[in-house]
Amino acid sequence: MMILEGKVAIVTGASTGIGHAIARMFAVQGAAVVLVARRASRLDDLADAIRREGGRAAVAAGDIRLPEVHDAAVSIALREFGGLDIAINNAGTVGSIKPLADIAPEEWNDTLNTNLTAAYLGARSQIPAMLERGGGSIVFTSSFVGTSVGLPGMAAYGASKAGLMGLVKGITADYAAHRIRANALLPGGVDTEMAGDQSQKDWAAGLHAMKRIAQPDEIASAALFLASSLASFVTGSALWADGGNAAVK
Repeated sequence: MMILEGKVAIVTGASTGIGHAIARMFAVQGAAVVLVARRASRLDDLADAIRREGGRAAVAAGDIRLPEVHDAAVSIALREFGGLDIAINNAGTVGSIKPLADIAPEEWNDTLNTNLTAAYLGARSQIPAMLERGGGSIVFTSSFVGTSVGLPGMAAYGASKAGLMGLVKGITADYAAHRIRANALLPGGVDTEMAGDQSQKDWAAGLHAMKRIAQPDEIASAALFLASSLASFVTGSALWADGGNAAVK
Protein backbone atom coordinates (compact mmCIF):
# COMPACT_ATOMS: atom_id res chain seq x y z
CA MET A 1 0.00 0.00 0.00
CA MET A 2 1.44 3.35 -1.04
CA ILE A 3 1.39 6.01 1.66
CA LEU A 4 -0.60 8.53 -0.41
CA GLU A 5 -2.75 6.11 -2.39
CA GLY A 6 -5.89 7.88 -3.63
CA LYS A 7 -4.79 11.33 -2.43
CA VAL A 8 -4.59 14.52 -4.50
CA ALA A 9 -1.83 17.06 -3.82
CA ILE A 10 -0.90 20.53 -5.03
CA VAL A 11 2.84 21.27 -4.97
CA THR A 12 4.05 24.82 -5.60
CA GLY A 13 7.59 25.51 -6.68
CA ALA A 14 7.55 22.13 -8.40
CA SER A 15 9.81 23.06 -11.31
CA THR A 16 13.05 22.55 -9.38
CA GLY A 17 14.69 21.74 -6.07
CA ILE A 18 12.63 20.70 -3.07
CA GLY A 19 9.28 21.09 -4.84
CA HIS A 20 10.43 18.92 -7.75
CA ALA A 21 11.58 16.20 -5.34
CA ILE A 22 8.32 16.37 -3.37
CA ALA A 23 6.19 16.05 -6.50
CA ARG A 24 8.15 13.01 -7.71
CA MET A 25 8.05 11.32 -4.31
CA PHE A 26 4.35 11.98 -3.76
CA ALA A 27 3.53 10.58 -7.19
CA VAL A 28 5.55 7.42 -6.47
CA GLN A 29 3.61 7.11 -3.20
CA GLY A 30 0.29 7.14 -5.05
CA ALA A 31 -0.83 10.78 -5.07
CA ALA A 32 -2.12 12.63 -8.10
CA VAL A 33 -0.13 15.85 -8.21
CA VAL A 34 -0.95 19.32 -9.53
CA LEU A 35 2.33 21.05 -10.33
CA VAL A 36 2.59 24.82 -9.86
CA ALA A 37 5.44 27.15 -10.84
CA ARG A 38 6.19 29.85 -13.38
CA ARG A 39 8.33 27.76 -15.72
CA ALA A 40 5.74 25.84 -17.72
CA SER A 41 8.23 23.86 -19.79
CA ARG A 42 9.87 22.42 -16.68
CA LEU A 43 6.49 21.50 -15.24
CA ASP A 44 5.51 19.81 -18.50
CA ASP A 45 8.73 17.78 -18.44
CA LEU A 46 8.10 16.74 -14.84
CA ALA A 47 4.48 15.81 -15.53
CA ASP A 48 5.57 13.72 -18.51
CA ALA A 49 8.17 11.92 -16.38
CA ILE A 50 5.60 11.18 -13.67
CA ARG A 51 3.14 9.80 -16.22
CA ARG A 52 5.80 7.59 -17.83
CA GLU A 53 6.36 6.05 -14.41
CA GLY A 54 2.64 5.31 -14.04
CA GLY A 55 1.72 8.34 -11.93
CA ARG A 56 -0.86 11.06 -12.38
CA ALA A 57 0.06 14.70 -12.87
CA ALA A 58 -1.39 17.97 -14.16
CA VAL A 59 0.17 21.39 -14.67
CA ALA A 60 -0.98 24.81 -13.41
CA ALA A 61 1.73 27.21 -14.57
CA GLY A 62 1.72 30.72 -13.17
CA ASP A 63 2.98 33.23 -10.63
CA ILE A 64 2.12 32.15 -7.08
CA ARG A 65 1.81 35.80 -6.04
CA LEU A 66 -1.46 35.93 -8.00
CA PRO A 67 -4.61 34.56 -6.34
CA GLU A 68 -6.00 33.33 -9.65
CA VAL A 69 -3.07 30.93 -10.03
CA HIS A 70 -4.00 29.19 -6.78
CA ASP A 71 -7.67 29.17 -7.76
CA ALA A 72 -6.70 27.56 -11.08
CA ALA A 73 -4.59 24.89 -9.36
CA VAL A 74 -7.48 23.94 -7.07
CA SER A 75 -9.89 23.88 -10.02
CA ILE A 76 -7.56 21.52 -11.87
CA ALA A 77 -7.32 19.26 -8.82
CA LEU A 78 -11.11 19.09 -8.61
CA ARG A 79 -11.71 18.67 -12.33
CA GLU A 80 -8.92 16.23 -13.14
CA PHE A 81 -8.66 14.22 -9.93
CA GLY A 82 -11.90 14.75 -8.02
CA GLY A 83 -10.76 16.70 -4.95
CA LEU A 84 -7.88 18.04 -2.89
CA ASP A 85 -6.29 16.42 0.15
CA ILE A 86 -2.79 17.88 0.41
CA ALA A 87 -1.13 21.21 -0.38
CA ILE A 88 2.60 21.78 -0.23
CA ASN A 89 3.09 25.55 -0.36
CA ASN A 90 6.78 25.40 -1.08
CA ALA A 91 7.61 28.07 -3.68
CA GLY A 92 9.81 30.90 -2.49
CA THR A 93 12.66 33.26 -3.16
CA VAL A 94 15.81 34.32 -1.32
CA GLY A 95 15.21 37.87 -2.50
CA SER A 96 17.68 40.73 -2.27
CA ILE A 97 20.58 39.95 0.05
CA LYS A 98 21.45 43.29 1.63
CA PRO A 99 21.65 44.89 5.08
CA LEU A 100 18.15 45.90 6.11
CA ALA A 101 18.61 49.65 5.65
CA ASP A 102 19.72 49.03 2.06
CA ILE A 103 16.63 47.03 1.11
CA ALA A 104 14.25 49.12 -0.96
CA PRO A 105 10.54 48.86 -0.10
CA GLU A 106 9.79 47.19 -3.41
CA GLU A 107 12.48 44.55 -2.72
CA TRP A 108 11.06 43.91 0.76
CA ASN A 109 7.55 43.61 -0.66
CA ASP A 110 8.66 41.21 -3.39
CA THR A 111 10.24 38.85 -0.85
CA LEU A 112 7.28 39.00 1.55
CA ASN A 113 4.77 38.61 -1.27
CA THR A 114 6.53 35.56 -2.68
CA ASN A 115 7.29 33.76 0.58
CA LEU A 116 4.44 34.73 2.90
CA THR A 117 1.52 36.38 1.10
CA ALA A 118 1.57 33.71 -1.62
CA ALA A 119 1.34 31.05 1.10
CA TYR A 120 -1.76 32.77 2.47
CA LEU A 121 -3.23 32.97 -1.04
CA GLY A 122 -2.57 29.27 -1.53
CA ALA A 123 -4.22 28.27 1.74
CA ARG A 124 -7.14 30.60 1.05
CA SER A 125 -7.89 28.73 -2.17
CA GLN A 126 -7.06 25.26 -0.86
CA ILE A 127 -8.99 25.19 2.43
CA PRO A 128 -12.54 25.28 0.97
CA ALA A 129 -11.73 22.29 -1.27
CA MET A 130 -10.30 20.40 1.71
CA LEU A 131 -13.40 21.15 3.76
CA GLU A 132 -15.47 19.60 0.98
CA ARG A 133 -13.22 16.55 1.18
CA GLY A 134 -13.64 16.28 4.96
CA GLY A 135 -10.13 17.43 5.85
CA GLY A 136 -6.61 17.71 4.54
CA SER A 137 -2.99 18.58 5.19
CA ILE A 138 -1.26 21.86 4.36
CA VAL A 139 2.52 22.11 4.61
CA PHE A 140 4.49 25.34 4.28
CA THR A 141 8.21 25.34 3.56
CA SER A 142 9.81 27.70 6.07
CA SER A 143 13.55 27.83 6.94
CA PHE A 144 16.02 27.82 9.77
CA VAL A 145 16.77 31.40 8.70
CA GLY A 146 14.48 33.68 10.66
CA THR A 147 13.42 30.95 13.08
CA SER A 148 16.60 29.70 14.76
CA VAL A 149 19.10 32.23 13.38
CA GLY A 150 19.46 35.46 11.48
CA LEU A 151 21.99 35.64 8.66
CA PRO A 152 23.63 38.82 7.34
CA GLY A 153 21.70 40.39 4.50
CA MET A 154 18.69 38.09 4.92
CA ALA A 155 16.30 40.11 7.10
CA ALA A 156 13.52 40.14 4.50
CA TYR A 157 13.86 36.42 3.83
CA GLY A 158 14.00 35.60 7.54
CA ALA A 159 10.97 37.75 8.33
CA SER A 160 8.95 36.10 5.58
CA LYS A 161 9.87 32.58 6.67
CA ALA A 162 9.25 33.31 10.35
CA GLY A 163 5.85 34.70 9.41
CA LEU A 164 4.82 31.29 8.08
CA MET A 165 4.71 30.00 11.66
CA GLY A 166 2.07 32.58 12.52
CA LEU A 167 0.10 31.44 9.49
CA VAL A 168 0.39 27.79 10.56
CA LYS A 169 -0.89 28.57 14.04
CA GLY A 170 -3.75 30.67 12.74
CA ILE A 171 -4.93 27.96 10.36
CA THR A 172 -4.68 25.44 13.19
CA ALA A 173 -6.84 27.61 15.44
CA ASP A 174 -9.42 28.08 12.69
CA TYR A 175 -9.58 24.63 11.10
CA ALA A 176 -8.07 21.86 13.23
CA ALA A 177 -11.53 20.85 14.47
CA HIS A 178 -12.51 20.50 10.81
CA ARG A 179 -9.70 17.95 10.26
CA ILE A 180 -7.42 20.31 8.35
CA ARG A 181 -3.86 20.08 9.60
CA ALA A 182 -1.30 22.84 8.99
CA ASN A 183 2.42 22.48 9.66
CA ALA A 184 5.69 24.11 8.69
CA LEU A 185 8.70 22.24 7.35
CA LEU A 186 12.00 23.91 8.26
CA PRO A 187 14.90 22.71 6.13
CA GLY A 188 18.50 23.62 6.67
CA GLY A 189 20.77 24.04 3.68
CA VAL A 190 19.70 21.99 0.67
CA ASP A 191 21.63 21.16 -2.49
CA THR A 192 19.47 23.10 -4.95
CA GLU A 193 19.91 25.97 -7.41
CA MET A 194 19.13 28.42 -4.58
CA ALA A 195 22.09 27.14 -2.54
CA GLY A 196 24.64 28.94 -4.73
CA ASP A 197 28.04 27.72 -5.86
CA GLN A 198 30.14 25.03 -4.20
CA SER A 199 31.91 27.46 -1.89
CA GLN A 200 28.54 28.67 -0.59
CA LYS A 201 27.35 25.09 -0.12
CA ASP A 202 30.54 24.25 1.79
CA TRP A 203 30.05 27.28 4.04
CA ALA A 204 26.42 26.29 4.69
CA ALA A 205 27.47 22.71 5.51
CA GLY A 206 29.56 24.05 8.38
CA LEU A 207 26.44 25.49 10.05
CA HIS A 208 24.95 22.05 10.52
CA ALA A 209 25.75 19.51 13.22
CA MET A 210 25.93 16.86 10.49
CA LYS A 211 28.47 19.02 8.60
CA ARG A 212 26.68 18.64 5.30
CA ILE A 213 23.64 20.02 3.55
CA ALA A 214 20.61 17.95 2.58
CA GLN A 215 19.66 16.40 -0.71
CA PRO A 216 16.18 17.42 -1.92
CA ASP A 217 14.80 13.90 -1.42
CA GLU A 218 15.64 14.11 2.29
CA ILE A 219 13.41 17.15 2.66
CA ALA A 220 10.74 15.52 0.50
CA SER A 221 10.66 12.58 2.92
CA ALA A 222 9.92 14.95 5.81
CA ALA A 223 7.16 16.58 3.74
CA LEU A 224 5.74 13.11 3.02
CA PHE A 225 5.45 12.43 6.74
CA LEU A 226 3.61 15.70 7.42
CA ALA A 227 1.29 15.22 4.45
CA SER A 228 0.37 11.64 5.27
CA SER A 229 -1.80 9.91 7.85
CA LEU A 230 1.42 9.07 9.72
CA ALA A 231 1.16 12.64 11.07
CA SER A 232 -2.56 12.45 11.84
CA PHE A 233 -2.17 14.11 15.27
CA VAL A 234 0.45 16.64 14.17
CA THR A 235 -0.79 20.16 13.50
CA GLY A 236 0.36 23.68 14.31
CA SER A 237 3.91 22.35 14.46
CA ALA A 238 7.33 23.03 13.02
CA LEU A 239 9.34 20.05 11.81
CA TRP A 240 13.06 20.74 11.68
CA ALA A 241 14.76 18.92 8.82
CA ASP A 242 18.02 20.80 9.23
CA GLY A 243 20.78 18.34 10.02
CA GLY A 244 20.93 19.58 13.62
CA ASN A 245 21.42 23.21 12.61
CA ALA A 246 19.01 24.69 15.15
CA ALA A 247 20.23 22.35 17.89
CA VAL A 248 23.79 23.67 17.85
CA LYS A 249 23.15 27.42 17.69
